[in-house]
Amino acid sequence: MALCAPTGRAAKRLAESTGLSAKTIHRLLEADPRRGGFKRGERNPLECQLLVVDEVSMVDVPLMAALLKGLAPGVGLILVGDVDQLPSVGPGRILADIIDSGVMPVARLTEVFRQAAQSRIVINAHRINRGQMPELDNAVNDTDFYFVEAADSDEAVHKILEIVCHRIPQRFGLDPVRDVQVLCPMNRGNLGTRMLNLELQTALNGDESQPAVARFGWSYRVGDKVMQTANDYDKDVFNGDIGFIRTVDPEAQEVVIDFDDRLVTYDFGELDEVSPAYAATIHKAQGSEYPAVVIPLATQHYLMLRRNLVYTGITRARQLVVLVGQRRALSIAVKDSRAQTRWSKLEQWLRHS
Repeated sequence: MALCAPTGRAAKRLAESTGLSAKTIHRLLEADPRRGGFKRGERNPLECQLLVVDEVSMVDVPLMAALLKGLAPGVGLILVGDVDQLPSVGPGRILADIIDSGVMPVARLTEVFRQAAQSRIVINAHRINRGQMPELDNAVNDTDFYFVEAADSDEAVHKILEIVCHRIPQRFGLDPVRDVQVLCPMNRGNLGTRMLNLELQTALNGDESQPAVARFGWSYRVGDKVMQTANDYDKDVFNGDIGFIRTVDPEAQEVVIDFDDRLVTYDFGELDEVSPAYAATIHKAQGSEYPAVVIPLATQHYLMLRRNLVYTGITRARQLVVLVGQRRALSIAVKDSRAQTRWSKLEQWLRHS
């Protein structure tokens, strides 16, 4: 049996959940960085009898095509994913089309069991999926879901900094850098990843005595939390992987980043492959999971306020969700079930195959 997922973090979660080895799809198919493509395919299929693929909502058409070509005839295939999350960044709507075709057996997990029912994260995720406003009573004791009102973006930024840097560490004992992730609907604006990364970097790692390097519009120093933004097969790090800067060497012109206890060296000129990760977009967080998630929601995000975006963001949290912003923005998102239309023939082809 082989297990895989689209991203390194999703594969790591899959391995932790099952106690079995799991790889990214690219690693499983033995991606060839020199020639492009994959070493595994129709002529050299995977050596397994059953393949389990997690987080399939993230898989696009080219990657799924390559994966299926790597399966020998007779190999079993189990696809696991949440069709209510954001679709893949690349083309297609693979998981939705397979489900909608009715050709393959589908099991939907809809029951909230007693242990999960104690979590307002789970309850509110289901409510949002049904188009209902989440329960926002902060007075409930021992809750894991909070809404913090902020009238405008300046107030929201101030409250996010207070929540991340002080409130969550004091109340829940979580590390503000390693355990708390700010997830934004957009990159731009006062409540976008760009501005919030600058604010959080200053607040959480602003010691100017530390060695630092400025490249590609960012300043990087020891201790910074960063995210890989492109697949790098030579370094064996992939889009969405999060690491921490261990050393900055101005003489050697190198930065060493720790990705899950694996040290990877970058030349200063290669730092365009990473960006600060104190704040990230919800799209970038797909397939990842964090102890605590803080999500800014404001009407300035209007173009991105969709139900599946908020649903994807809050389901990234294991222990704690804090929404910061305007109730009207949350209401707009919950009521708007429109997903960007993707034209695909896969559903029809499957039905008539």
